[in-house]
Amino acid sequence: QVQLVESGGGLVQSGGSLRLSCEASGIILKINDMGWYRQAPGKERELVAVITSGGSLNYADSVKGRFTISRDNAKKTVYLQMNSLKPEDTAVYYCNADLFSVVGLRNYWGKGTLVTVSS
Repeated sequence: QVQLVESGGGLVQSGGSLRLSCEASGIILKINDMGWYRQAPGKERELVAVITSGGSLNYADSVKGRFTISRDNAKKTVYLQMNSLKPEDTAVYYCNADLFSVVGLRNYWGKGTLVTVSS
């Protein structure tokens, strides 16, 4: 059974930094795109950043220059380094991945990790 498990969320002051991690587990044959999304209270889930298997990057305009996405394919892990955090970054952050397992190509979500930025 494939799972995505996030870690690294928490409470931080405005201007601070956090690093999120998301590890994929299970019988995984290949991982394509990996990304981070977030959902703030009362708002829809939105893309934060995506990294392809080839290393191409895509960021939401609101986080460009502050957040950095990276991945370690050997560890089946994607990271999100978040710097210069703002109160409006407060949200539940979800990991997402397109990957091949024994059941074929599917899209998976983690359960989320809460990031709270105080002013």
